[in-house]
Amino acid sequence: MTLSVREAGAADGPQWNDFVLAQDTATFCHRFEWAAVLKQAFGHRPHSLLAERDGRIVGVLPLAEVKSRLFGHSLSSLPFCVYGGVVAETEAADQALREAACALAERLQVGALELRSTRPGNSGWPSKDLYYTFRRQLSADHDSNLNSIPNRQRAMIRKGMAAGLSSEETVSTERLYRVYSESVRNLGTPVFSRRYLDILRQAFGEDCRILMIREGDEDVAGVLSFYHRGEVLPYYGGSVARARDIKGCNHFMYWELMRRSVEEGVLGFDFGRSKAGTGPFSFKKNWGFEPQPLPYEYYLVRATDLPNLSPANPRYKLLINTWQRLPLAVANRVGPLIAGSLG
Repeated sequence: MTLSVREAGAADGPQWNDFVLAQDTATFCHRFEWAAVLKQAFGHRPHSLLAERDGRIVGVLPLAEVKSRLFGHSLSSLPFCVYGGVVAETEAADQALREAACALAERLQVGALELRSTRPGNSGWPSKDLYYTFRRQLSADHDSNLNSIPNRQRAMIRKGMAAGLSSEETVSTERLYRVYSESVRNLGTPVFSRRYLDILRQAFGEDCRILMIREGDEDVAGVLSFYHRGEVLPYYGGSVARARDIKGCNHFMYWELMRRSVEEGVLGFDFGRSKAGTGPFSFKKNWGFEPQPLPYEYYLVRATDLPNLSPANPRYKLLINTWQRLPLAVANRVGPLIAGSLG
């Protein structure tokens, strides 16, 4: 039986997704739709590699090429995704996909090939000890879930409840973008365009949902989440500056997402990726979630050092400080010109 690797086309999408849904190690970020999303939203050229044996998919590796005058030329699995890397049934398929990706990286003459893997590989490539994820199974009982959260965080959730906050699902990307773009500007990071949110909603349908948190008739926080194999992943979330005066606003938002997910029978909760030593890392750990390392792997082609586009990089400190002072309207107009290259 012959093992071969090739680039997938649109017709391979259904079979690709069937394979991803059947693999325990695959994530929402391995869904085939990401190729079209990244191309349509940011112009990043997809290279979706699949390994076949006798016409049956035995491994996949979603890749996209990013070209930027500011941040360089890279090949990644996958830009704008917290997870990626090879998903394969056998070691042979894994190795074949890695070799094909390296050959592609050499042919494209990128700085580096990045695999945002969720578990260590056997490649011997250099990796980063920077990002961690936070995932666990919830109980079907709300009281059990609330009681499993450490006292201090649980008290903040109750303060959000006492503040009279409410939650509601919406299909309006405009409402989320209004909240999220302000939150991102306040952190000093360029924001993508609202069109990207529309593309996500169109591509993933009911597996991509928006939850808004309201004080009275005003939106004060919101989060867009992805759903995959019985697990919810809050992905793009934030709150307006005024929410700082509402005790427990962000805590209430994530609790409401948990509560609503449990009611639907979605018991997996993925708090997503955070950098060690940051506020979001501590926030998630303090909810009782154990950090799990994400060993991102790198195959260097033209680069001599591992790429570092993290906001923690001192090189970007001035840019961050400047961005935080921009009027929101200006940040939202200029941000999409930069954000597409950050991935």
